[in-house]
Amino acid sequence: MDFRKLAAHARETGGPALRAMTFHQRAKMLKSLGDAIMARKEELYALSAETGATRSDSWIDIEGGAGTLFSYASKGRRELPNDRILIDGAPEVLSKRGTFVGLHVYTSLQGTAVHINAFNFAVWGMLEKLSPTLLAGVPAIVKPATATAKLARAAFDIMTDAKVLPEGAVQLVMGGVGDLFDHLTGQDVVSFTGSAETAAKLKSHPTVIREGVRFIAEQDSLNASVLGPDATRESPEFELFIKEVVREMTVKAGQKCTAIRRAFVPSVLIDDAEAALREGLAKEAASMGALVSTAQRDDVRAKVKELARDADIVVAEVDSGAREGAYMSPVLLRCDQPEKSERVHEVEAFGPVATLMPYRDIGEAIALVNRGKGSLVMSLFTHDPAVAEQVVMGAGAFHGRVAIIDRDCAKESTGHGSPLPGLVHGGPGRAGGGEEMGGIRGVLHYMQRTALQGSPRMLAAVTRNWMSGAPEFTDGPHPFRLRFGELELGKTLVTAPRTITLDDVEHFAHFTGDTFYAHMDEEAAKANPLFGGRVAHGYLILAFAAGLFVDPPPGPVLANYGLDNLRFLKPVKPGDAIKVSLTAKSKSLRNEQYGEVRWAVNVVNQNGEPVAAYELLTMNAV
Repeated sequence: MDFRKLAAHARETGGPALRAMTFHQRAKMLKSLGDAIMARKEELYALSAETGATRSDSWIDIEGGAGTLFSYASKGRRELPNDRILIDGAPEVLSKRGTFVGLHVYTSLQGTAVHINAFNFAVWGMLEKLSPTLLAGVPAIVKPATATAKLARAAFDIMTDAKVLPEGAVQLVMGGVGDLFDHLTGQDVVSFTGSAETAAKLKSHPTVIREGVRFIAEQDSLNASVLGPDATRESPEFELFIKEVVREMTVKAGQKCTAIRRAFVPSVLIDDAEAALREGLAKEAASMGALVSTAQRDDVRAKVKELARDADIVVAEVDSGAREGAYMSPVLLRCDQPEKSERVHEVEAFGPVATLMPYRDIGEAIALVNRGKGSLVMSLFTHDPAVAEQVVMGAGAFHGRVAIIDRDCAKESTGHGSPLPGLVHGGPGRAGGGEEMGGIRGVLHYMQRTALQGSPRMLAAVTRNWMSGAPEFTDGPHPFRLRFGELELGKTLVTAPRTITLDDVEHFAHFTGDTFYAHMDEEAAKANPLFGGRVAHGYLILAFAAGLFVDPPPGPVLANYGLDNLRFLKPVKPGDAIKVSLTAKSKSLRNEQYGEVRWAVNVVNQNGEPVAAYELLTMNAV
């Protein structure tokens, strides 16, 4: 295979096609891919069984993968503009008169993303990387792990059969990547899931170093779960902890990068915890799937032997009997002196294996958890907020995710080991330092943040987002008379003034029930250093502002559905006169019938001083 041509095809064909699409168009594409996976999921379930996975194991992989596509499709439509450029933050005024401003924006990288995936989740692992990558407008070259490549290939074929991916948007490499890394550039991204050893090898590739290739690593780690010191044998948190450790050891036969490898309990509960785990594992062992291969099984057994040098095996592997091949029953170890052990904090058996350990107090528990040197996730089972705060402050820096589970959230909790599209999946140190998914945060890994500088007029034109100082247009009909497609950004209405009287304030107070002293008690209001006398309600100002700029008859404006960034800047007193400027700030087409319009609303008093500012959101007919 000519890997130089492979990369060139992604950059020269797939990249331009994706970048020509808006975020919303890419989001629609992701939804179509999710629909395609779900429509043919039974084909994938059949193939997944060949990897040793049970149907419940495969559900996480197959329907969880489709769910990630759906989640990013939804986020792309709700949280990103129907555009190809993403604004990051508010403009920065860089000059005295405001004619020179700065603004940060994100644009799509013009390279390709190389996705190197692990064997344990052939479908989800591919889709959780592809979702933010494609939403960012970047093509991908996907290299699945060999052991489960057949399943990844089937999912890839389903997506290409859907006929929604532009040519060159996604390419699949079966087998090694040859000299692909020699052809990478500073516009490319490598996203890797697997061992720390392989990650280090790839990260230190001469081209990756020389070209400054972005490298995102999600590495296997010694994830921990802690039963809080407030728990007793009878508390709900004890039972929840036991169930979670058993589940994480048996689901997917423990072949999860987020699985619990180290379980910590208060020293007074160590015997109870061991007994409960024995019972739970005995019940679940019979319904477990197999490891992905006999080679993987043999590696896990070797790691168990290594761990057993520092810990006792309290639940040993059971002879599989008729269950031949890569089946392996759960193995539970117990280490009573974890503070003196090295191996339990260094060696990971990537299978149905965990080590149970005691701690004296929460400070020691935090120290032991952190000896994992960085993990994807830790979980804490406690009903005491003070314990939770202490653990977050003490161990948060060592973990990409902290799941705090108690009786209040247990029924709806997704548990310790489930990465979710809206949350970061990654972790510091041993876990690789990467951050996959994380909602829109994951999309930004495949985009470049650039600081733009220029005049408000120029930056408003480039970003299609009006800003203060850019041209305003007051001629022509009222802005609310213009349909979505007719409305120009910068279209402005400046209203006549309206004087606010004491009767207005008192009527509003009695009508709404808001008789706060600052509006009704002159003497008390004078004592307030912020007001120095009675003032109008902030919401009265908003209501009167709307009365000034609204055009009442039916028209293109279908609905007002919210306000953003509202600030009351200066008190308005009885006798003050307010007037409003309403300016079309940005537009985002939602469907064939209507689009979202964001308006900049500025309210000033008779002296021209700002008293309130906010952004109004309306839905306007196309």
